[in-house]
Amino acid sequence: MAVCQRAQAARINVIALTFALISCLVLLNIYSIGAHAALNVIKSHAIAIHGEPKYPANFTQFDYTSKKAKKGGTLRLAGKGTFDSLNEYITKGSPADNLALVYDTLMVASADEPFTQYGLIAHKVEYPEDRSWVIFHLRPEAYFRDGHHIDADDVVFSYNLLLEKGNPIYKFYYQDVIAVEALDAFKVKFTFEHTNTRELPLILGELPVLPKHFWEGKEFDKSSLESPLGSGPYRIKSVDAGRNITFERNYNYWGQELAVNKGLYNFDIISIDYYRDNNVAIEAIKAKEYDLRWENSSKFWATAYDVPAINNKHLIKKSIKHNANKGMQAFVYNLRKPIFNDIELRKAISFAFDFEWSNEMLFYNVYNRAYSFYSNSELAATGLPSGNELSLLSPYKGRIPDSVFKEPYSLPKSDGSGHNRPNLRNAKVILDSAGYKVKNNQLYSPKGQKVNFEILLVSPGFERIVNPFIRSLKKLGIYVNVRLVDRSQYINRKRSFDFDMIVHSFVQSESPGAEQHNFWGSESASMHGSGNLVGVKSPVIDELVEYVANAGSREELVTAARALDRVLLHNYYAIPQWYTSSSRIVYWDKFSFPEVAPIYDQYYRKAVYSWWYNPEKAAKLENN
Repeated sequence: MAVCQRAQAARINVIALTFALISCLVLLNIYSIGAHAALNVIKSHAIAIHGEPKYPANFTQFDYTSKKAKKGGTLRLAGKGTFDSLNEYITKGSPADNLALVYDTLMVASADEPFTQYGLIAHKVEYPEDRSWVIFHLRPEAYFRDGHHIDADDVVFSYNLLLEKGNPIYKFYYQDVIAVEALDAFKVKFTFEHTNTRELPLILGELPVLPKHFWEGKEFDKSSLESPLGSGPYRIKSVDAGRNITFERNYNYWGQELAVNKGLYNFDIISIDYYRDNNVAIEAIKAKEYDLRWENSSKFWATAYDVPAINNKHLIKKSIKHNANKGMQAFVYNLRKPIFNDIELRKAISFAFDFEWSNEMLFYNVYNRAYSFYSNSELAATGLPSGNELSLLSPYKGRIPDSVFKEPYSLPKSDGSGHNRPNLRNAKVILDSAGYKVKNNQLYSPKGQKVNFEILLVSPGFERIVNPFIRSLKKLGIYVNVRLVDRSQYINRKRSFDFDMIVHSFVQSESPGAEQHNFWGSESASMHGSGNLVGVKSPVIDELVEYVANAGSREELVTAARALDRVLLHNYYAIPQWYTSSSRIVYWDKFSFPEVAPIYDQYYRKAVYSWWYNPEKAAKLENN
């Protein structure tokens, strides 16, 4: 009987406990619903990563465009090397230039703000204060070139296609997305795993919307020269594989009257001829074979354009200042190669690059030394860490180089005479202290391995820059070969990390975020085609990247970016080269353009789409 009573009591306790748990869950659910309801849901024509958008809902066009712009004419450009694909979203093949003209995205970024997007296919964006989800409201009037309306299914399809078969970078961009759903024909919701993901709604705003009815059943992840179906301002008119691609303005473009497109995409034809050699390309523009060239060689800028057309102002040479984050161009070590695992060796090698002499003798003193992975930006680390940055870095003491806290990162300097002995002596001191030995003019590691490596290049013009560096390294007993390959082989070797050292530019935005996972994340180090060329695998750097990606304000972003930059620099993953805060262009005087240039357009490539053909100027050129 007692046993029965105890059993009955136990059942009663279980029932009571069950009801109590259910009550708690109900209360928690009510509380959760109330908490979410309390969040302010924002519906807007635009979204900024920090602060408020510059342009109001009723803006008519961007400030760096002109109401005077007219449609018509042809713009002829030059491409480098060759191409064998019309799909720029995958890691296979060498895609043609300017393919983004074919597709529209959900939203579009302005070029005179650090990172703000305005509606394109989506006329409105909706999100809560904590940015735990985002809804894009699509324009019912948006359609693909074949007349099919763009709907939510196309957006969901595009997201999944890029995630499954696109470039690995999309996995990093979208890694916090836990659900995507079409709420109705013109509303798409993305839900995130974490809150306060300030950048992710903007990253999703950059999603190119691909037509589901066109790509279903096709092998998206294989390079192809089949012309894609798009919704953008241009279509592909013709392709001469590897030699020329020609775009034709979509005269029935659905979005041509939108404020974000007013004054843009003015040329009827954009034609791109490909040149394998820069010297040939320069001669071609002087012979009027094409219209506009971006000149990234200081030597060519100083010496190649001394022609009558320049003096007569028919061919214009212009340097345009900007405030853009220049990132870093550098000699990049591949840490997948055991020889470069020693930070002391990487540091010593950096002393052999004589920037001051190179700038004087090779670059006509037009460059500044790159000093950060965010050069020319407030995000760059300088001096010693202090304040919030020091607080962020202090818990990592013992897990990052001690020099982070003891000495500012500094680059070796020379007197520019070409006699770099003081720096080479410093390099030798570092090597000697680390146990390296020279035998018969050959440097050996402490484990008895020869210290030799190869630099992979794609541009013949870069050999003149690399050769003095190689001669300096030889004085340390380090023997270096140069491997010059064509563009296709270069791209493939770069994607598969088949190199010892490479020249690479870390292109940065004004508001770095999720793409830093691609540059530095441990997961990306072994992912074919990722941007982690160095092969960084560091839990500390992974955490610092998270701070950058999840910064809640501009102040927090600056702090996190400086901390990440500082740790990267003190690990000597790369040897900084140079940058300029100007864009250098050469063009024939047959165009008109707005009076205002976008200040964050570091390559001046977006601005060119605001130009327009001027028949009167073109006629004068023809008569001279």
